Amino acid sequence: MIETTGLVRALIQKGWIDEKTVEQAHAKEEAGPNGLLLTLIKSGLLDERKVAQFAAETFGLPVLDIAAVDPGALPKKLIDPQIANRYQVVALSQRKGKTVIAVADPTLVRVYDEIRFQTGQTIELVVAPALALARFCDKLYESLNNALSTLVQDGDGLLEAVSLSEVTPQADEGEVDVEDAPVVRFIQKILIDAINEGASDIHFEPYEKFYRIRVRQDGVLREIARPPLALKEKIAARLKIISKLDISEKRVPQDGRTKLVLSKNKAIDFRVSTLPTLWGEKIVLRILDSSQAMLGIDALGYEPDQKAALLEAIERPYGMILVTGPTGSGKTVSLYTCLNLLNKPEVNISTAEDPVEINLPGINQVNINDKVGLTFAAALRAFLRQDPDIIMVGEIRDLETADIGVKAAQTGHLLLSTLHTNDAPSTVERLRNIGIAPFNIASSVILITAQRLVRRLCTCKKPIDVPVEALVSAGFSEEELDGSWQPYGPVGCEKCRGSGYKGRTGIYEVMPISEEIQRLIMANASAMEIEAQARRQGVRSLRQAGLLKVKHGITSLTEVLAATND
Repeated sequence: MIETTGLVRALIQKGWIDEKTVEQAHAKEEAGPNGLLLTLIKSGLLDERKVAQFAAETFGLPVLDIAAVDPGALPKKLIDPQIANRYQVVALSQRKGKTVIAVADPTLVRVYDEIRFQTGQTIELVVAPALALARFCDKLYESLNNALSTLVQDGDGLLEAVSLSEVTPQADEGEVDVEDAPVVRFIQKILIDAINEGASDIHFEPYEKFYRIRVRQDGVLREIARPPLALKEKIAARLKIISKLDISEKRVPQDGRTKLVLSKNKAIDFRVSTLPTLWGEKIVLRILDSSQAMLGIDALGYEPDQKAALLEAIERPYGMILVTGPTGSGKTVSLYTCLNLLNKPEVNISTAEDPVEINLPGINQVNINDKVGLTFAAALRAFLRQDPDIIMVGEIRDLETADIGVKAAQTGHLLLSTLHTNDAPSTVERLRNIGIAPFNIASSVILITAQRLVRRLCTCKKPIDVPVEALVSAGFSEEELDGSWQPYGPVGCEKCRGSGYKGRTGIYEVMPISEEIQRLIMANASAMEIEAQARRQGVRSLRQAGLLKVKHGITSLTEVLAATND
């Protein structure tokens, strides 16, 4: 017996069709999840309307006349068009946090689970006649199908709204046509769409039987396209060419960068990373939008007292300011926001980064290149011979860099840098572990900031009831639970693609190094002792800072607990 869907098996059991007929239809089954059902209907063996009515009655679902639906009135972007087209479903509406979709076969649980997983939405089904639904989908997604089909054919024309910086190939291109117009056009569209949607990364991922493209938006990955697998070499070659990478080298990772010119006054940089995988090269593009550093400190999410402490520190003539947190927590944007405030004609600012992520006119930026000996330590030494006022080091990774940085901070320079630690007090311990003497830490570091990013609730948010016990367990004091405020939770709408969240904000632990903390550092106090002193001085922990955002209705308790799971 061939493998059939639950609906086809139910039709066999009802006696509407026999197993032998189904096996014969299977030999010429159409592609797609509803392929066998469509083949049986097109062959005249089943009546699509009777099948739809039977499916609705059997599984307790309503029936929809899909032909009466106006395609122009359907909500946009509830489900990614690529996903909807692949599985032949239509998103009809969204209500009470649930997305309603029209389907032909409600037994395709695996398909609907994948849609639920990829979209992060709760799915509710209605049944539509299979053939009518297929025709409706073909019409609805016709432009999408045409766009993808041109990618495997020769095509003409390029997007005129943008242009990618062109470079000379570094290796023999072989048989891969990296200038293939449809591929160029397709990649440009992917980049533009990702920028317009506020994505931070784009992932090009080859697998054995398919090729997918995902974007990270508000910290969450979402699939946006599945181009034909045959295009993986062309896409990889094109991305490597515009990033000044060696297209003949597929055995080792490579790093590069490229630029998308949107207009005379607007350009977006991309940091490009390739990785050899089992089925080809995975390529990730990090979107580096310089305008993020121009938003100002108020847009980052600092509380008024935290902002005042940070501004006071960066106005100091010398000392070290450290920003800590995991990869992707917004450290670079925070540092560049500070540099943008300090960037004045009378000040000499130099930065050493690996790589330079945000271009700021008026700042001398150096790309670290370990292969030729241009390390963070070497760059720092060179900076100190260039009459600097302010220095930014992308990351303190070793004793040599840390030692030179400390000496620079002690000799009249303001130095900003990052470290990978979980919170502000443990940063002191990390510096000690690297090999910096406690006295040098106490005399050079003036402020440490730890940070995380949490998703902002969309405007569709709603008040929710959270048990008092859960709020107290999260960290709220009983005095704060006085009924004067209400926690909010996500709902989901077209604007936020049903996720309930739109954009991100930072939560911060801003710890100025007071005289008391200096004494603790010189006495080799533990991170816990330093933390206790910081709390006595009114420094909020990351969890407390996040709970304040919950109290103000900016984010949800779930987001804060996930970001500060300590």
